[in-house]
Amino acid sequence: MSLAIRRLAILGSTGSIGTQALDVAARHADRFAVVALTAHGSAEKLFAQVRRFRPALAGLADPRFSLADVPEDLRFCRWVFGPQALTEAATCPEADMVLVSVVGMCGLTSVLTALEHGKQVLLANKEALVAGGRLVMQAAQRAGENALLPVDSEHSAIFQCLRGAQGNPYTKIYLTCSGGPFRTWDKNAIDRATREQALKHPTWTMGQKITVDSATLFNKALEMIEARYLFDADPEQIQVLVHPQSVVHSAVGFADGTVIAQLGTPDMRLPILYAMAYPDRLPTGGEPLDFFTLNGLTFERPDPVRFPSLRLAAECLAAGGAACCVLNAANEVAVQRFLQLESGNPMTVGRIYAVVEETLQRVGNLPADTFSQVLEADRLARETATRLL
Repeated sequence: MSLAIRRLAILGSTGSIGTQALDVAARHADRFAVVALTAHGSAEKLFAQVRRFRPALAGLADPRFSLADVPEDLRFCRWVFGPQALTEAATCPEADMVLVSVVGMCGLTSVLTALEHGKQVLLANKEALVAGGRLVMQAAQRAGENALLPVDSEHSAIFQCLRGAQGNPYTKIYLTCSGGPFRTWDKNAIDRATREQALKHPTWTMGQKITVDSATLFNKALEMIEARYLFDADPEQIQVLVHPQSVVHSAVGFADGTVIAQLGTPDMRLPILYAMAYPDRLPTGGEPLDFFTLNGLTFERPDPVRFPSLRLAAECLAAGGAACCVLNAANEVAVQRFLQLESGNPMTVGRIYAVVEETLQRVGNLPADTFSQVLEADRLARETATRLL
């Protein structure tokens, strides 16, 4: 094993991925040093993390904060506020690795910035690849081998399977999903589903945005797009499998008919720590998979009629250009409205699908060859979706 201390910056340290990354970093304090932490607006949570891990840099991306909000005992490190907090953390001189676990398009800028400054990126932000996949992969190739490692459980599983294949080309990528709370519901019931129903995920504990995306299967739609770029896959090589037990995290098929799968308990600390310690494997502190307690593993074909997100992702991959960026932006706007807590908010799950599809139709085909073109497509999609809502 390589025992050199790895110095970690975490963008989005107070979220689900960030807190679990800190958990495994603390468990292996002889292997990892936390040198930079950022959050958006969860100031008190960030203050507690800074007290514990004592990074060189800390930041709050919400521009409403300033140094005056920071307790005196925490001013031992450098503080940055506003959007610049992410840039400073992504380029932190003390950091070897940058875990990008922020939500939204700010992740694309952070990933590109970190790669351009020679950092290894541990990717837990979907928007970076969905909106700017070609730009990100080009930057990763320039940065060198293993400059970009996936943290999502499914893409980590695929990456692990491919490592075990020793260079043999794959023929199929099997992307698994639990099916979410609406797995057995009919289309009318799904379309009428409410915020409270969408947030009841049967397997994983995640943030609200990802939980809703898992219910609508937009999470899996976005992961189809990510897999296309991460693994240079043709869209028709990617097959989604509904797997309610969440034990097989994904699998890869080969020319001789062999399928290599990665199995484990549904614990995000496993893919997080795998990326942090790669290629070493370290204990997460979680329970190992017990085959004798499994009651069976089942797999179902997803229904693109009940879950149009999968159809829309396939159409966007076929269309190329900025279509995937538009899909992502429209979904983000629709889910944000869906999650709003105002009393009497009548929005249901069906409206999310409708807004995304109509935004794609209205925006049309746009180029995505440059960073500015991606940002313009994102802006136009958000503006269009907001008008529709």
